[in-house]
Amino acid sequence: MAKDVEVEEQRGGGGGEYSAKDYHEPPPAPLIDAEELTKWSFYRALIAEFIATLLFLYITVLTIIGYSNQSDTTIKGNTQCDGVGILGIAWAFGGMIFILVYCTAGISGGHINPAVTFGLFLGRKLSLIRALLYIVAQCAGAICGTGLAKGFQKAYFDRYGGGANYVHPGYNKGTALGAEIIGTFVLVYTVFSATDPKRNARDSHVPVLAPLPIGFAVFMVHLATIPVTGTGINPARSFGAAVIYNKDKIWDDHWIFWVGPILGAAAAAIYHEHIIKASAIKALGSFRSNH
Repeated sequence: MAKDVEVEEQRGGGGGEYSAKDYHEPPPAPLIDAEELTKWSFYRALIAEFIATLLFLYITVLTIIGYSNQSDTTIKGNTQCDGVGILGIAWAFGGMIFILVYCTAGISGGHINPAVTFGLFLGRKLSLIRALLYIVAQCAGAICGTGLAKGFQKAYFDRYGGGANYVHPGYNKGTALGAEIIGTFVLVYTVFSATDPKRNARDSHVPVLAPLPIGFAVFMVHLATIPVTGTGINPARSFGAAVIYNKDKIWDDHWIFWVGPILGAAAAAIYHEHIIKASAIKALGSFRSNH
C-alpha cells in the first residue's frame, strides 16, 4: 500500500520549492501499561476526569430541575413556556462539554464520559488500565456532582426527578435503546474525527478547535433525544443521577443507558478506525508486502 504523503508548498526567493512530509500514524497504546501507575501525570488525569464530570453533572442537573420548576404549571403564575426549555437544556449539556473538554484535553484527553473512553480504548488510543480507572473516576465524579446539586436544591431535586434518565411515556425500551445507540455513535464518531492526528497534520492551517464540534454533537443529540430518554449517551451521567435519586423506575430502565452507549461507542470506533481510516486494509496490505 502506498504511503499517505502530505505535501506542503513553501514559496520564497526566486521560485517555488516543495518538500514532502511522510505522515506516520501514532503507535497504538499497549493493552496493559503498568508503568502508568508510577507516574504523577496519570493520577493528575484521573483527578481531572473526576472534577470535570462532577462539574458537568452539577451544572446540568441544576439546569434540568430549574427548568422543571419554572415550567411547572401547578405553581401559580407559571406557564409551560417559562424557563430555558429543551433548547436551553441542550445548550447546557453541549456548552459544558465544550468548556470542560477545552479545559482538560491537555491533561486527561477530556473524556468526561465512559462511552468516549470505551470507544477510544477500542481504537487503541489508551491502555486498559487507564480506561478502567477513567471510568471509575467519571462515575465517582458524576455521583458527587449530582449529590452536590441535590444538596443545594433538595426539595426541587426530589420533586422533579433529579435529572435522572428513564424511558419517557409514549416510548418503549427498544426505541430508547436505539436512540441511545445512535446518539452515542454521533458523539464518539465526532470525537474520533475531531482528534484525528492525520486530519490535524493535513489541515494544520485550519484553526479548528476540537472541543467545539464535540460540544455541538452533544447539543444536537440532546435536541433529538431529550423527549425520548432525557438523553443519556454518557453512562456516568445516567449512573450518577440514578444513584442519588434512587427510584425503582430509574433502575428498571438503567441498563439502557449502559448498553446503548457501549454499543454506539463500539460502532463508532469500528467505523472510524476500520472503514474511514481503513486500518485493517492497510495492515493487510503491509503484511502482504512483507511476505
